[in-house]
Amino acid sequence: MNKNSLIFEAIRIRRVEEKIIELYPSDVIQSPLHLSIGQESLAVGVCSGLNDKDQLFTTYRSHAYYLAKGGNIRKFIAELMGKESGCCAGKGGSMHLADSMVNFMGTSAIVASTIPHAVGAAYSNKLRGNDNLVVCVFGDGAADAGIYHESINFASLHKVPIVFILEDNGLAVHSTIEERQSFDLVTHAGSYNLKTFVLDQTHSPEVVAKFMDEVYSYVKQEKKPAWVKLKTFRYKEHVGVNEDFLTGYRNKSDFDDWYKQDPIAHFELPDDLEAFLTAEIEDAVNFGTDSAFPELQDLYKDVN
Repeated sequence: MNKNSLIFEAIRIRRVEEKIIELYPSDVIQSPLHLSIGQESLAVGVCSGLNDKDQLFTTYRSHAYYLAKGGNIRKFIAELMGKESGCCAGKGGSMHLADSMVNFMGTSAIVASTIPHAVGAAYSNKLRGNDNLVVCVFGDGAADAGIYHESINFASLHKVPIVFILEDNGLAVHSTIEERQSFDLVTHAGSYNLKTFVLDQTHSPEVVAKFMDEVYSYVKQEKKPAWVKLKTFRYKEHVGVNEDFLTGYRNKSDFDDWYKQDPIAHFELPDDLEAFLTAEIEDAVNFGTDSAFPELQDLYKDVN
């Protein structure tokens, strides 16, 4: 095993978020958190086939995607701490990460709001004649929003080269799909003449990566959009660092079934790699801790 393997990258992301959970009670994290624990394989697999120029739009549950896209771990931790050395100069926090250096194009707390932005970026790429790929990630709850329907219709109609990725955990906060949607997600996407791809066994980042390679090849060759549904399961509460199985909206047995197949949870890193991760994460925490908060005069800086 080496530092470039996909499973190592997934483990690295989990270790980072486990550190965030450890830090959170101290109040050094300056924003609400939507943790990616349980979903790392999706982010790593999706990003493995992207290059530096490819543009990634995600939801506010974006830690894993930011790191998998090549985001700087020091700037990431500093951003969560609200420091000026963060990737958004301390103004974005966990829910509004963005980093143009790796074409991580920004996230928002407003459900489905990044979908039209992603379509616009992909349409721009088409008009400019470049080969940059746009990937847009959102949850199944975003399919309840009108802008989702408008965006996938526009993309299909104008043959916009974009990959829509729907992370399906069956929930919009605490509401199940059965309570929210009268339609089948895959059938609905197909009705817009979108090529659809579905993967339910997403535990392994290698499996997700291989699957996504097929999707990316289709979009690049056909110059058309694709729609993807990836099954997933978040381990923690919707927002926060705790478990929530006692609230009654989902069952602990579902978690147990998913966890049994989780390679990240059951993989033992060699001692040298575990030590490497510990040192890297501690360095990032120290960097964030030692960084300064933004000054009041910086409030309107970079605002157009």
